[in-house]
Amino acid sequence: MAIDIDVEKRRGDRVIAVRFSAGPGLTALFGPSGAGKTSILAMVAGLLRPDRGHIRIGERTLFGDGIDLPPEVRRVGYVFQDGRLFPHRRVRANLTYGYDLAEPADRWMTLDEATLFLGIDHLLDRWPYTLSGGEAQRVAIGRALLAGPEILLMDEPLSSLDAARRGDIMTVIERIRDELKLPILYVSHDRAEVDRLATRVVEIGE
Repeated sequence: MAIDIDVEKRRGDRVIAVRFSAGPGLTALFGPSGAGKTSILAMVAGLLRPDRGHIRIGERTLFGDGIDLPPEVRRVGYVFQDGRLFPHRRVRANLTYGYDLAEPADRWMTLDEATLFLGIDHLLDRWPYTLSGGEAQRVAIGRALLAGPEILLMDEPLSSLDAARRGDIMTVIERIRDELKLPILYVSHDRAEVDRLATRVVEIGE
C-alpha cells in the first residue's frame, strides 16, 4: 500500500509544504520541533485541511480533486504522543472502540489477535490511570490497529517514556513494520529512533 502526499498549508506566518511518496515500511518525518511534522500527520488523518494539494492511499483519494473524506472513513490509524486513551473506559472498551467504528469488511485483526500481538491480554479489565506509560502506549497502538487501518500514523510515540519502555515500544513498532507489513508514517526529532526504525526518511525543515 503506497501513500502519495503533496500538500501545502499556511499556519500563521509560515507555510508547510511537503511532497513525497511512501511505500511499505516505516517512513520517518524527521526534523526539529515546530517544523510542521505533526501538522502533516493531521492533514493525512483529516484533522487539518490543506490549502491545496492531494493525499492518496493506494487508489483512494483522501483529499484533492474535490474530495475531502472525513476522518472516520479514511482508514488511517493514529497513535498520539500521549496515548489519549479514554479515561472513562477500561482497556477492553478502549480497544474495541476502534473495532466497533470500522466497517466489518475493513477489519483485519480481532481483539484476541491484537492483545496477543501486543502482550496486553492481562490488562483488559484495567483502567487507563492504572497503566504504566509503556502499557498505555501499547493499548493506544492496539486501538489504532483494531480500527482496520491501511496506514498507521505515529506522532512521537516514545517521547514520554523512559529508556527501558522506549526500547520495548520500538520492538513493537518493528513488529508492526515487519510482521504486519502495515505502512507507518512516523514523526520524530530523535536521530537514534529514526536510524533504528526507518526504512525511509523525509527531512522536514524549519
